[in-house]
Amino acid sequence: MDIGFIGLGTMGLSMARNLVAGGHRVVGYDVSQSAIDSLVADGGHAADSAEATARGAEIVVTMLPNGSIVEDALLGAAAAALKPGAVVIDMSTIHPLETDRIRARLGELSIAMVDAPLGRTAAEAKTGKSLIMAGGLPEHLEQCGPIFDCIGDTVVDCGGPGMGSRMKIVNNFMTTTLNVLTAETLSLAESVGLNVDTAIEVMSGTPAGRSHMLTTYPAKVLNDDLSPAFMIDLARKDLDIAIDLAAKQKTPLTIGSAAMNTYNAAQADGRGAQDWTAVLDMLRKTRG
Repeated sequence: MDIGFIGLGTMGLSMARNLVAGGHRVVGYDVSQSAIDSLVADGGHAADSAEATARGAEIVVTMLPNGSIVEDALLGAAAAALKPGAVVIDMSTIHPLETDRIRARLGELSIAMVDAPLGRTAAEAKTGKSLIMAGGLPEHLEQCGPIFDCIGDTVVDCGGPGMGSRMKIVNNFMTTTLNVLTAETLSLAESVGLNVDTAIEVMSGTPAGRSHMLTTYPAKVLNDDLSPAFMIDLARKDLDIAIDLAAKQKTPLTIGSAAMNTYNAAQADGRGAQDWTAVLDMLRKTRG
């Protein structure tokens, strides 16, 4: 396929190289000339603008830092340069409402769009083993299949246009928040004299390290069962002890303190004797 690729950063350059290795003709553009030169050295072709990248392409892939840059790249001369039937695949991580706006604007020009941000890291992007969170109409996802095959080893249809972008933000919300919670947890372990390796070994055998999403939630709240395997009252009691202990060690627990607000709200809502996963049921009924 003839592919235009806009955005040859750490992830994008690896993705474009994998497309070249997969037998596609790839024309690349980036603000960095050295990135373009690297793609050319690996068998790609150079463009001097987003418009030139899009001209004649069957597929245009964007992998850019933020939504405003994606909009600038796609909604100017580049869109006019696309041939009828072309598809834009935005693989950037941007605000879902920006995704919706860009899709609507491209649709006015009869250009299809798929949002397909990546999961995993630059290491997997280099080896073509990314996870792709795909949002688009079925016929457009099928059209993009040969591209996805070169870039990732796992493609998840997230449920229609805009859902890939939404899935990426939800995923990154969890992983970025858990990063801070993990740091707080290990900091608390160190402050009370625990060996970090020992703490990791123990928590790897409990929901703390095995993931609530894979253990407690499927067994309880996602199974419409709020009977207590571990009560909210007990969870709040244990969290209160941890926060008090941390305070005495002068160890900040910002995420832990925020979690306490949610447990307090659950108790105030009369849920103290329910399973601790019932906080999801509470949030479902109070959101919006």
